[in-house]
Amino acid sequence: MSAPFLHPALFYGDAQEYLAGTVPFVREGLEAGEPVAVAVPGDNLGLIRDALGTDADTVRLLDMREAGRNPGRIIPGVLRAFADAQPPGRRVRIIGEPIWAGRTSGEYPACVQHEALINAAFADRHATILCPYDVRRLDETVLADAWATHPTVIPSGGGPERRSDAYAPDAVVDRCNEPLSVVPDVLCLGFDAGSLSAVRHLATAEGARLGLTGIALENLALVAAELTTNSVVHGGGAGTLRVWSEDGYALCEVRDAGRLADPLAGRRPPARDQRGGRGLLLVNLVADLVRTHTGEDGTTVRCWFAR
Repeated sequence: MSAPFLHPALFYGDAQEYLAGTVPFVREGLEAGEPVAVAVPGDNLGLIRDALGTDADTVRLLDMREAGRNPGRIIPGVLRAFADAQPPGRRVRIIGEPIWAGRTSGEYPACVQHEALINAAFADRHATILCPYDVRRLDETVLADAWATHPTVIPSGGGPERRSDAYAPDAVVDRCNEPLSVVPDVLCLGFDAGSLSAVRHLATAEGARLGLTGIALENLALVAAELTTNSVVHGGGAGTLRVWSEDGYALCEVRDAGRLADPLAGRRPPARDQRGGRGLLLVNLVADLVRTHTGEDGTTVRCWFAR
């Protein structure tokens, strides 16, 4: 009988190896009566869809470039959303490819942190999550991190699955909790319980001035509201909010004196009857990227919104 949770990395060197490692994985799940989801970048999604033929109609297919453009959204919005929708105790099978050539250096720490946190998010859950890695196009440091975030690895070339002696997800999570880059001279607003409304309106106005419109501007307004409220309620009653533009994005950052002790905060769907606890989850669901740093002097949450 298989372990409750399995999380292998699949190293592949070309399309043939990719399909050899993913399509049988999907078909084995379908034959076992397991619900199957595939969340990979669009080009690879097309390869799998075509190879599955009519079986693709029974698989949940998602383009990870859209569903997982913010790595912090993948656990609650893709993996847990699919697994939690199944009958209790039923095993699920998922292919998730959150790291591809083209991910930016700013996105990568959030990606590898995500891969490490999957192990805690699915501990004791009946699931298998297979994570492909392109050995031709990804940096050696990315492949080394795959060994550290996955208990087993399937090597490129069709070799047998191997146990990873480098497996250390907690160490990866700690390493990814790195201080964020220094913010330039930008709009900076201090706030407390009495100034929340005014600060939120100023942040939204600055986002509009920087070029955000429509749903993107609404999302920045929501994030500013959720993060500042969290600071007042959980982060010492006050904080600072900054808004600025960078590389085609508008950024919103909130700092406070609180200590974010749970690495899965914002990535764990709350129970249906739970009151509160959805603020950071909403932030992850609507922002294009979220980076967090917490330390002895407080917590910083920085969010990106494409202009």
